[in-house]
Amino acid sequence: MTSPVTREPAVTVRVFTQRFSSTPRGARLARRLALHQLDRWRLPYGSEASDAVGLLVAELAANAVTHGRVPGRDFELTLSYTPGLRLRVDVSDTRGERRPAHVVPGPLDEGGRGLLLVEALASRWAVLDRVPVGKTVRAELDLSPEGPRTPPAGW
Repeated sequence: MTSPVTREPAVTVRVFTQRFSSTPRGARLARRLALHQLDRWRLPYGSEASDAVGLLVAELAANAVTHGRVPGRDFELTLSYTPGLRLRVDVSDTRGERRPAHVVPGPLDEGGRGLLLVEALASRWAVLDRVPVGKTVRAELDLSPEGPRTPPAGW
């Protein structure tokens, strides 16, 4: 007796990887190229997914150049897109000893809210070791018919 053959649709994962200088200009360029790449993958500029990923890339790239910078070393952005399922943002730097911390900022603090934004927008996020040196901050966005998570009111 043979079992029936069921065909599952092929899953294509699209990947974009680019290194940028560890400068504010490099962080801005990372965000712009990420949005351009999403548009090429048919996630149009201004869509919920594009806006969420733009904010995630902007925050993670800014953190990489502010807290993970090593003079003369770049940071790396990788986008992985599985259509209809998931969008992953990886930002890697060479400062493995400086890990992001969950700190609740005071009402008058000028910084410290970036990872709260990442937590609000991403379906999940984590800090991973990068081989041979450094760390990767990964944020994943689940794509569903309802769209990505939106930040709570007041953001």
